[in-house]
Amino acid sequence: MKKSIKIGAACCAFAVAAGLGVLVYGLNNDDNKVSTVSEVLATTQPTTDPNAGKISMPAGWTDKIPYAPSNTGIKERAKSLLKINPDIIGWISIDDTDVDYPVVLDPGEIQENTPFYGPEYYIPDSYYLDHDLDGSSFRCGSLFMDYRDVFGENEDEHSENIVIYGHNMANNTMFGSLRRYRQDYSFYDQSPFIRLSSNYKDYDYVIFAFLITSGSYASTDFVYWEMEELDTKEDYDAYVARCKRDAMVDTGVDVQYGDQLVTLSTCYANEDNSRFLVVARKLRDGEKVGDMSTITRTEEWKKAHEPQPETTSAETITTAAATAAE
Repeated sequence: MKKSIKIGAACCAFAVAAGLGVLVYGLNNDDNKVSTVSEVLATTQPTTDPNAGKISMPAGWTDKIPYAPSNTGIKERAKSLLKINPDIIGWISIDDTDVDYPVVLDPGEIQENTPFYGPEYYIPDSYYLDHDLDGSSFRCGSLFMDYRDVFGENEDEHSENIVIYGHNMANNTMFGSLRRYRQDYSFYDQSPFIRLSSNYKDYDYVIFAFLITSGSYASTDFVYWEMEELDTKEDYDAYVARCKRDAMVDTGVDVQYGDQLVTLSTCYANEDNSRFLVVARKLRDGEKVGDMSTITRTEEWKKAHEPQPETTSAETITTAAATAAE
């Protein structure tokens, strides 16, 4: 599916650690402190002060939020977070990293004086580059899905490839800690799984590739930021093949058309406008989080990793030959 608007997401890496933050991503006085789920949800709980924790919203902003009843029921965490921001679409976490955050769906093009977003105009995939969940300016931004992604209650309507953007913060917040995969390849063995929850259900994914690529139309034919709806097998296979071709490590994870994908995108270097991607597929029936032995691997990978037969020494061969001759 052709798309004409270039993604403005993950445009620039921040080379210095963030200072004091706000709301969910508040860093307090510890640059490496990341708020927990319980800390986030605590901001929505009743207090003795009826006005405590309330966020001032423009009049009539709720009229702008589409609503559809759920057959499965919305998660309690999502109910609390949606009180803060109507764009909340899920939560992402990766063990042994600082990635443990809400995810918003970018609202797309924002006209001036739009309720909740304020007086300024924004192109698609730009608002949450420098805004916190409550709409306040925040240099760390928020983790956000491409505005064209579909990740709601109906799994049949989910995008084939969910693309999530986040800044490469030097203090490891946002997607800064993803650098561990490229700095130490053995880290993949430690944390190969991603948990991505919608507002309705939890999903687990296994990473099959991490790679560095260009973030510029002029420098690449791999415009991953335009590849959310991989409707055809040809497009899907081409995306997966490119990710595996450029991957820093051959994980051997089997990926087939029909597997749901998630792509995490963050900056790598400003000089050449490059990006670091972590790409994963959803677990299949029978595969288990925390147990890579249950993950389906490619035949090529299995063959390359088969135990090799022990080499027979020359002395043993000589002894065997002499015995046979007697």
